[in-house]
Amino acid sequence: MSGRLTIVSYPVRTCEHSWFRVEMGANMSAGVSDTDPPLQPRLGDIPESCIASVLMYLDPPEICKLARLNRAFRGASGADFIWVLKLPTNYRYIMEKVFDEETMLKLGKKDVYARLCRPNPFDDGTKEIWLHKSTGGVCLAISSKALRITGIDDRRYWNHLSTEESRFHTVAYLQQIWWLQVDGEFEFQFPPGTYSLFFRLQLGRSSKRLGRRFCNHEHVHGWDIKPVKFELTTSDGQHAVSQCYLDNPGNWVQYHAGDFVVKSTNALVNIKFSLTQIDCTHTKGGLCVDSVFIRPTSVGK
Repeated sequence: MSGRLTIVSYPVRTCEHSWFRVEMGANMSAGVSDTDPPLQPRLGDIPESCIASVLMYLDPPEICKLARLNRAFRGASGADFIWVLKLPTNYRYIMEKVFDEETMLKLGKKDVYARLCRPNPFDDGTKEIWLHKSTGGVCLAISSKALRITGIDDRRYWNHLSTEESRFHTVAYLQQIWWLQVDGEFEFQFPPGTYSLFFRLQLGRSSKRLGRRFCNHEHVHGWDIKPVKFELTTSDGQHAVSQCYLDNPGNWVQYHAGDFVVKSTNALVNIKFSLTQIDCTHTKGGLCVDSVFIRPTSVGK
């Protein structure tokens, strides 16, 4: 048996330990000779701390896929320092809105990210917040019940309809009116970025018959005469206005009201937004108002 020591090294990025380093010799493994092939390093031999230092540069879906490789990757993927970088800067503010104190104390950062990627209701269930899974961007939905709708309490004009097509399970349905005005106001601590605001609307009243979707267009009228005006303003002076005709009956459409930019970290931003068609020369009807969406502009639909 030769006493010569053979060292096979695989240079990679260093961390607390060398990732791949296998030393072989006569005094390490009986029966191993110089002519035997060198032992091959395995993924399971990589220290978790080194794996984690690479995972921190990946997107959350990629981290979760690699966590299924073996026990070492699974353990490394749960490191708090990885997931705190994926969470939005205002994640503690969000947690205070949607979690109780006990839940906040027991969750690790990976669990916080996973829980926040689901729809989380707050404000008595009239609003929901969730994170975009790939980017950690903050997305919000505001129910029609959290909006100020002119004439909403008069059943001659408006009704609240139950439906599975809304994440809030109810929509405001307009039968007919002369003056349409829907206003909303929302204050929130947004992470820095550019955000878009949309109204989710549908012309026609949808239902199911024999398991198939059906849309009643009975009350739909007046939307091709004058456009609807969308408007938003923020507490720091930003203002956006857009107009368009409502169309595509029987389909939910997200109408873009405008964008706003958040520059300061952890600053409360107050947003006022509206949907109006106040030309009283004609009536309009057959409109379902579901909700308002706010999400990072980069996320898209």
